[in-house]
Amino acid sequence: MNLLRALSTVSGMTLASRITGLVRESLKAVLFGAGSDMDAFEAAFRLPNILRRMFAEGAFSQAFVPILAEYRRQRGAEETRALVGKVGTLLAVALLVVSVAGVLAAPWLVYLLAAGFAKTPGKVELTAELIRIVFPYILFVSLVSLAGGVLNVHRRFAIPAFTPVLLNLAVIAAAIWLAPHVDPPVLALAWGVAAGGVAQLALQIRPLAKLAMLPRPSFAWRDPGVSRVLLAMGPALLGVSAAQISVLLNTQWAAWLGDGRIAWITYADRLMEFPSALLGVALGTVLLPTLARHHADNDPARYSDLLDWGLRLALLLALPAALALWLLAVPLIATLYQYGRFTPADVYQVRLALIGYAAGLTALILVKILAPGFYARQNLRTPVKIAVFTVLVTQAFALLLMWPLGHAGLTLATSIGACVNAGLLFAFLVRRGHYRPRDGWTAFAGRLVVALAVLAAVLAATAGPASVWVDAPLWSRVARLALIVAAGAAAYFGSLWLLGFRLADFSRRDFDAVPDPAAPPES
Repeated sequence: MNLLRALSTVSGMTLASRITGLVRESLKAVLFGAGSDMDAFEAAFRLPNILRRMFAEGAFSQAFVPILAEYRRQRGAEETRALVGKVGTLLAVALLVVSVAGVLAAPWLVYLLAAGFAKTPGKVELTAELIRIVFPYILFVSLVSLAGGVLNVHRRFAIPAFTPVLLNLAVIAAAIWLAPHVDPPVLALAWGVAAGGVAQLALQIRPLAKLAMLPRPSFAWRDPGVSRVLLAMGPALLGVSAAQISVLLNTQWAAWLGDGRIAWITYADRLMEFPSALLGVALGTVLLPTLARHHADNDPARYSDLLDWGLRLALLLALPAALALWLLAVPLIATLYQYGRFTPADVYQVRLALIGYAAGLTALILVKILAPGFYARQNLRTPVKIAVFTVLVTQAFALLLMWPLGHAGLTLATSIGACVNAGLLFAFLVRRGHYRPRDGWTAFAGRLVVALAVLAAVLAATAGPASVWVDAPLWSRVARLALIVAAGAAAYFGSLWLLGFRLADFSRRDFDAVPDPAAPPES
């Protein structure tokens, strides 16, 4: 299959997810602003989101996908289907217990998340009520991740990439139609999250059935394949937990800095996640099962070449995205969020957080490409050790920077940690011979720097002062931002074309020598 086409499919679906996500965030900004209620919701949703990243998209996917790819490659469809059923049953039971425990422990979890909320009357109680509603989301989304892993291994990337759209639509619908009928209105967002989790899981059933991979309940935790997944999850869970502990600590620090800080960071995080998901998550999704197959085939040359392809493509697209977030911070924030209860003061505060994130955006995306270089080899210990060290670096800089820079110091610390993470992953991949850079990197980097300089000049010249954006009406902002983005894209990609870059240079075909007879043909 053409990996660039597969990447385009995943990125296209992810784009739909991020666009609906931005609509969701804009609607939240209009209806709820960036005050105490939004702090409560974002904190309540933070913990199931963290658990989702730990159990679902994090440790579980890292451990499960390479082993599943090996089973499909070497053992056939029947054993692969049996493994999916056994792992799915164990995952469902474990996460059901976690979900029930989270609902029962909601009041205590508030203090784990944001002890500073106790300074505001009623904020702890509201956050606890929100936690009780959103916590079961972790069960549904973890099963969604299981289904997504199966579909990705079978090269069905579109449905897993599209599922987050359903969460966004559910939250949007709840904010519009349910919020006026509940008290306080912010509870509607939590019910939207719960409904979105159910909808995401329901969407996976039909494609799994078409592949004859719909899990059959089988509680066999001593099965050798299940044991391998559990053993692999151990170090993976440690590494992902370290990163999520850093998120929890940043939430605590932001809560102590005062009302609004968590919301400001979250609004900036949503903008940063737009390019991060379009590039990093999409590339990681496509690379992991393909790298795992090359490792199973004992083909180190294709393994290294695939990493090289991913790194070049990531830099080509991540660096201009980071530059645009920095130079267009106020235009983006004002256009997307500054309505209703979201004030001009909020725009400038979110801008500070976003600039902190922009400094490390490229590194955050590179981590999504470099880490699968270890996961595909079923080596989770190395990235885990690096992740733990990264957390120590991140939190040291968070404590150092949060007092002089406020909430922006926390996002900048995250970026510094990402740079350390990416640098160490790259160094270990090269040192161990898993990745050997191909020729032409010096010329590639030189041409890229020229194109980035042209992009920076165009964006700086056309953006104008911040006051123009915060004072302008809606459609004036939208039209002007669209023109600036179009001009920037034309300048950047036009420069690349003049410097000799061609789309065909990044096209890459990767053939599956063992097609699954049960699978329908690729669309």
